[in-house]
Amino acid sequence: MLTDWHFYALAIPAVILLGLAKGGFAGMGALSLPMLTFAVDPVRAAAILLPILIAQDVVGVWAFRRTVDWRLLGWMMPGAMLGIWLGYAFAASVSPVGVMAAVGAISTLFGGFRLWAARHTPREALRWPEWIGSLFGLASGFTSQIAHAGQPPFQLWVLPRKLERDVLIGTTAVFFAALNWIKVPAYAALGQFTRSNLLTAAALLPLALASTVAGVWLVRRIAPERFYTAIYVLMILVGAALICEATI
Repeated sequence: MLTDWHFYALAIPAVILLGLAKGGFAGMGALSLPMLTFAVDPVRAAAILLPILIAQDVVGVWAFRRTVDWRLLGWMMPGAMLGIWLGYAFAASVSPVGVMAAVGAISTLFGGFRLWAARHTPREALRWPEWIGSLFGLASGFTSQIAHAGQPPFQLWVLPRKLERDVLIGTTAVFFAALNWIKVPAYAALGQFTRSNLLTAAALLPLALASTVAGVWLVRRIAPERFYTAIYVLMILVGAALICEATI
């Protein structure tokens, strides 16, 4: 189990952001992994967060299990599985510095995309064939495997379809819950489910669950839009810092 105070100084706010994201402040959790990358290598950081994400997914999947667009998921999941494998191959063949640069790039692009999306209403879905969803799934699986940041490709394909609110939430919950379980063998193959990493995740889990409950309570009382701009600007800055650190 990690005992470095520097790690927990970053891990505690990172896990709180994960909990708030699962509680309703969608998107905030994407900052968690880039933050932890300043304390441990990105693959280890992702492995520590993965069991926490899986535990948090249970609530969302159970609550919205009856409002899921299974046809949409059927087209996206094959590509997502391939994307996870490509992400695993990338992490296995590239140095930690290279993975850090990739995490920085994904963080910067995620923050930029969310700032752009906040100012642009999603257009109606183009008349593309449904199999194109597999390509968006591939991109989502890859970025999810590398940085737990699969939301932008997923949203680019799904949001223009203007699903009903509960169907959108349920489809999103099931998609990323499935991705998180599919990532388990990949992180096991990378040798990241060590006793130390699992004990660290277990130590952080109560805080993660408490912050999820707090997120559900807060999202009903505070407009989350007030926080999004600051979070996404911070993602861009953190991503840029990681890229600079990886290239120096």
